[in-house]
Amino acid sequence: MDGGAADTLWIIRSVRRADLKAVGEVRRSLRELLRHRCRADTADVAELLATELVTNALVHTEQGAELSASLTATRLRVEVRDYTGRHPRPYVPTADDGTHGRGLVLVQSLADAWGVNALDALGGVTGKIVWFELHEAFDAVRGAGAV
Repeated sequence: MDGGAADTLWIIRSVRRADLKAVGEVRRSLRELLRHRCRADTADVAELLATELVTNALVHTEQGAELSASLTATRLRVEVRDYTGRHPRPYVPTADDGTHGRGLVLVQSLADAWGVNALDALGGVTGKIVWFELHEAFDAVRGAGAV
């Protein structure tokens, strides 16, 4: 894998509106993509961040979401598309918030890069892609089961 388009591995998973059970399926798909291609701690971080983005899309929008992940020799990029133009903002929760509100703070803290891209309205459908990247975490296991 040298990072070229031919050496990129992909997964794409759609999640129906309010189907929080599907978040586990997304995690398993991502884990399978990363299995034998990166360190376990990197896979754990990727799963956590993907879970946060998919859950945010399902909880804060009225429609479903789509996760896509691309993996090269030196980079994992995960994108979650939803159909709401409203941009998420990292927010530091208070002690009274329980576990609510920490998703984007985790993404901001653990990802090598992240962002939000607005999508142009096509046929009246708006949306955005919230994405993150993990870099350079894949070289250590390149020979161990890499495609």
